Amino acid sequence: MFIPPRLRHTAAALLLLAGSIGPAHAELRPESVPGGVASILVAEASTPRPEVRYAGHPVLLQQRREGWYALVGLPLDTPVGDQYLEIGPDGARRTQPFHVAAKAYPVQRLTIKNPKMVNPDEEDLDRINAERDRQISVRSQFRDVPVPRTDLTLPATGRLSSRFGLRRIFNDEPRAPHTGLDVAVPTGTAVRAPADGVVTLVDDFYFNGKTVFVDHGQGFVSMVCHLDKAGVQLGQAVRRGDVLGQSGSSGRATGPHLHWSVYLNGAAVDPALFIGPQPAR
Repeated sequence: MFIPPRLRHTAAALLLLAGSIGPAHAELRPESVPGGVASILVAEASTPRPEVRYAGHPVLLQQRREGWYALVGLPLDTPVGDQYLEIGPDGARRTQPFHVAAKAYPVQRLTIKNPKMVNPDEEDLDRINAERDRQISVRSQFRDVPVPRTDLTLPATGRLSSRFGLRRIFNDEPRAPHTGLDVAVPTGTAVRAPADGVVTLVDDFYFNGKTVFVDHGQGFVSMVCHLDKAGVQLGQAVRRGDVLGQSGSSGRATGPHLHWSVYLNGAAVDPALFIGPQPAR
């Protein structure tokens, strides 16, 4: 194609610019509901990074053109109505309200073949409680590093099966809501890091089975579990797309699949908010 000389410089500049732009990625879709993520403008962009806490926990902050935004994870039991951020250091804090809307989650009934996975024996309860405390500690850590992206990549390619927030009934007995997103994949499927981070826990738990936690920074944490094998070590730095392990059915599972949880400021939030629309399968 002939390009007039006077336009060649402009065309070359445009081609260079196009080549420097990476592929588009999904954006976080905030939803201020129980189990969602509130995005709240808390300070002007020209000001120093503010100190922001919710329910006593520091929250993830991003500086954008419009200002500093707090990305706040809302637990599933968050009351509907006004909630409050604490902004500023001790002795000079102010509160900033934000609204939480209602959201109804459906019910899911499951049959578990091993009754001990529904009603554990007394000797297993000490292990279960200790494992829960360890996981709460790991997912509540705040590693103060920049988090330029809050979109995540689905850790495995497959049909999204059990969604986040389902009110679960195991063998006709109500249990805690589903705090993750399940992906229907066969045993041995590669499970990949949804974003850059550091591996903060690798273990085999009573309910979760073989589990890996990845800390993405500022209280932004992923967990993958029910693995057949883990392929990373504690303290290992990983990049988006690195293999964390292989899917399986360890722990309390009705069959092979991947369970993926996402946490912000210690709260389990809907992983689907961080990924793009998934094609129907």
